[in-house]
Amino acid sequence: MDTAVQTGVRDSAAGRKRIAAGVIDVGLVAAMVLYGYVHHGGDPVATPLESLETIAPFVIGWLAVAALAGVYTRDRLLGRDGLRVTATAWIAAANVGLMLRGSPPLHGSTIWPFPVVITVSVLVVLLGWRLGLSLYLSVTE
Repeated sequence: MDTAVQTGVRDSAAGRKRIAAGVIDVGLVAAMVLYGYVHHGGDPVATPLESLETIAPFVIGWLAVAALAGVYTRDRLLGRDGLRVTATAWIAAANVGLMLRGSPPLHGSTIWPFPVVITVSVLVVLLGWRLGLSLYLSVTE
């Protein structure tokens, strides 16, 4: 007897693209925060826990807000809608990261103009890699 069986397989290529985008985004957020940490005299090799304490609020903020905003659940990660959602999510995530960083358990500070610098610099990097990939794909396809 033949029966229909649902395999539960979805578009795995789209899933891999979403996972890859998430990994790249988190890596870029962490890299930008770590760059700032090193630029201001921090040494991630000598003080790895302090480095993680610096990075964690922004990565946590990004993961939480990106999930709430549906950054990785959209049909199109790229394009105008994808860039708009990413920009909005990062601006909110930067604020979450700044609040976490300034909280008593982390003993961080948010001296002016740090909030502007972290928000704008990471925004440029997140949108830049997506825009670059979009342009590359439009030329190669």
